[in-house]
Amino acid sequence: MTAPGADGVTERPPVTERRLHPVTPLRRAWAPVAVLAGWAVHDPDGAQRQLTRLTTGTLLVALAVLVPAAAAYGFFSWWFTHFAVTDTELRIRTGLVFRRTAHIRLERIQAVDVTQPLLARVAGVAKLRLDVIGTDQKDELAFLGAGEARALRAELLARAAGFAPETAQEVGEAPVTRLLRVPPGVLAVSLVLTGSTWGTLLAALVVPPVLWLATGSVWTVLAAGLPLLGAAGASSVGRFVGEYDWTVGESPDGLRIDHGLLDRAHETVPPGRVQTVRIVEPLLWRRRGWVRVELDVAGSSNSVLAPVAPREVAEAVVARVLPGVTVPPRAALEPPPRRARWCLPVWWRGYGLAVTDAVFAARSGLLRRSLALVPHAKVQSVRLTQGPWERARGVADVHVDTGANKTVTARLRDAGEAAELLRAQAERSRTGRKGALPDRWMV
Repeated sequence: MTAPGADGVTERPPVTERRLHPVTPLRRAWAPVAVLAGWAVHDPDGAQRQLTRLTTGTLLVALAVLVPAAAAYGFFSWWFTHFAVTDTELRIRTGLVFRRTAHIRLERIQAVDVTQPLLARVAGVAKLRLDVIGTDQKDELAFLGAGEARALRAELLARAAGFAPETAQEVGEAPVTRLLRVPPGVLAVSLVLTGSTWGTLLAALVVPPVLWLATGSVWTVLAAGLPLLGAAGASSVGRFVGEYDWTVGESPDGLRIDHGLLDRAHETVPPGRVQTVRIVEPLLWRRRGWVRVELDVAGSSNSVLAPVAPREVAEAVVARVLPGVTVPPRAALEPPPRRARWCLPVWWRGYGLAVTDAVFAARSGLLRRSLALVPHAKVQSVRLTQGPWERARGVADVHVDTGANKTVTARLRDAGEAAELLRAQAERSRTGRKGALPDRWMV
């Protein structure tokens, strides 16, 4: 609480600075070792020559110097790192020689995520990551105690929502209502039925033997085969581990997303900041009625809402992300005119457009269908483009730009329709922004 001073001026309580969890020095002590490892990877021949010159005594002396230096670096970097929450900002102060102080305005916080890598889960600590308007990279506090991280997250969200400082800590974690949970079996089947999984695996099996027959060089085969195997693993096993136990819940401070088998992440989709929602329907998923829901969020790196879900469930979740929006049915999507087939044979059939009172909806793709939904209030600009071949066929493209620096395109529309759409969409966007709800937390 604040109290008036002797001269009648309100005195604010002193700001209390806090340190990170004591386990943090163990994490930061690896920085000098990482520098040496990076040098060895960058110049393996030079590193090998230096190692061959080292005697046993020299190596022991080097270790005797390196280990205490790494421990000292980890300790002092932790000791000189402080953070504090004031009435208006989160303040992070770091640096021993070169000091750096970050002032993060609370009203500019878009999302506060809690992540727990595997070793952090074992140690009972967590990493707090913040999405802030106007920054490409996330600020983070690593590490905090798991309970402290959740409490600080709740306090920051309450402060960002406008709660008074003296009551923000009492608000606590907002209650969550579960909307969706992806069973591990469904996730595994969906990855098996994904074309990219088989495409990368096939390339990993075919390319190395072909290179061996063409070059006879083991290094060439390894240089090409290992990245392909890594891509195949990332598109299958990697996605399964990352998207395991995917749960979406609704709370007053936005949609909560929890996922991860080894590294557990607790993310937040900030309300009012979703610019585009895409419903993706791969070819092999259609018989099962599954879709993937992706997002474009201004000022946030969150991009997936549901890795796989039945279409009706996904549309219900989309309605919670975009209040008042109904996903247009397939019959409502107007295809391009038939003369568009001369501009893009066969694939022109995958395009479609529907404009409702709430959204601009554009479909693309024939084998992997994608339906992009842009609320009119989120449209920043509208553009019409028409190449010489399109002009000869009387068609044009209409591009809608959003606040997430993304573009949704209605391809191969009739030229007259495109000109009218350009004019009408500009008016819809202007009136939509007037009636849009404020981008605030817990409203």
